[in-house]
Order: sequence, then structure tokens, then C-alpha cells
Amino acid sequence: MTLENHSLVNEFPQLREKIHAMKLSDTHFARLFDEYDAAEHAVHRIESGAEAASDAHLETLKKKRLELKDKLYALLKNAA
Repeated sequence: MTLENHSLVNEFPQLREKIHAMKLSDTHFARLFDEYDAAEHAVHRIESGAEAASDAHLETLKKKRLELKDKLYALLKNAA
């Protein structure tokens, strides 16, 4: 099974520079970014077999990752 990279920059390559700028200038964005990154890392570890978890826990992590991605995208789109 090939694992997909769901890093925020990989999800929104056209917003790479804006993501970097907002991580440096917006503490709320940076905090959400860190939470997203942690959720993505946890999902990746489970899906790669490096860490064991129940299907329910994996699904919860994926939902959290999606919710954070939606919030981060909204902040990116609303930024000047």
C-alpha cells in the first residue's frame, strides 16, 4: 500500500509561500498548523504499521486532520 503525504504544503502546493508566511506571522495559524502536522504524523505512523491503533482511533484522527485542514484553508483564503 502506498501512503499519501497529506502535509499541508502537499495538500495546497499553490499556497506554499502563504503557508510559510502565516506560520511566522500568525500565532493562531501556527498553532493550528502544528496540530494538523501532529495529526498527520500520527495517521501516517498508524497507516505505515509503525504504531498500532484501533480503527475507531484512526478514524478519529483522520476527522481531526480534516477539520484542521478546513480551518487552515479558511485562514489562508481570508488572509490579505
